[in-house]
Amino acid sequence: MKKTILSGSTVTGDLTIGNYIGAINNWKKLQEDYDCLYFLADLHALTVFQDPQVLRDRTYSFFAQYLALGLDPEKNIIFAQSHVHEHAELMWILTCLTPMGFLNRMTQFKEKAEKHVKNVNSGLFTYPVLMAADILLYQADLVPVGEDQRQHLELTRDIVGFFEHRYGAGVFKLPDAHVGKQGARVMSLQDPEKKMSKSDDNDKNFVSIIDDAKKIEKKIKSATTDSGSEITFDLENKPGLSNLMTIYSVFSGKSIQALEAEYAGKMYGHLKVDLADLVVEHLRPVRERYVELMKNRDYLDELLKKGAARAQVRARGTLDQVYKTVGLVRS
Repeated sequence: MKKTILSGSTVTGDLTIGNYIGAINNWKKLQEDYDCLYFLADLHALTVFQDPQVLRDRTYSFFAQYLALGLDPEKNIIFAQSHVHEHAELMWILTCLTPMGFLNRMTQFKEKAEKHVKNVNSGLFTYPVLMAADILLYQADLVPVGEDQRQHLELTRDIVGFFEHRYGAGVFKLPDAHVGKQGARVMSLQDPEKKMSKSDDNDKNFVSIIDDAKKIEKKIKSATTDSGSEITFDLENKPGLSNLMTIYSVFSGKSIQALEAEYAGKMYGHLKVDLADLVVEHLRPVRERYVELMKNRDYLDELLKKGAARAQVRARGTLDQVYKTVGLVRS
């Protein structure tokens, strides 16, 4: 039997080429060899205030982007998190097992609390438990994660330990990380010391996969580079250039060594122009398919409904077992 992989993305901001390179591009490859579930994490989005209409629109937008990027709704189970109520139900049970001290250690909580000082809510503190419920509900073997999410996966494994210590083993699988080998970390275009983020307030820091050609060209051509003129990959001394070369390598399929040879004697500007053209052409069919999908929300609703129904069959099986184990009476 195929191993199960589960991943999702919070429906905030805009999906970027960083999300594409670090996650979604790998998801397309995984769908051939694994049993894959991908969800739109709309419940997670609520830890920060969301305009209701914007949240609805963005959920459709993210789903359309998943499809436009090549995720097959027949080969994968793709659904909205809020459409499967078992996520919230399992979270409550796991919350009752998770020590506050473990949640206090979560670095992302500290970072988000500093950023959203006027809305440090309970959900912001406990959302790693919802992440654990997302994973454990579907008995996931593997979870594609970046380095910044490893701490949450480790907490999920700890929560399995808390559950087994109290109720015994056999209910949950212990998930492992699945990290893509290439392009797992794409950095900000203007600040290559930090990761490219879809929730960045400065849209010059990222390229959205649905940006038009002019925006893509402008953002890449204005990306921060480094002193010197030699085009060489050097993360320590040339983080800006190295970031652009990473993006170039993934989109072109060429190795870093091949790019260094190709641009020997050329200037940074030459690489930027070529990279902008490459990204524009690579994303052109994605944007065209996205625009087409967004014009037909009835079709998107139909696919979301089918995806949620398929996901709920699995989620219900796990939750029934959990309820029985902890002593809850099923209706």
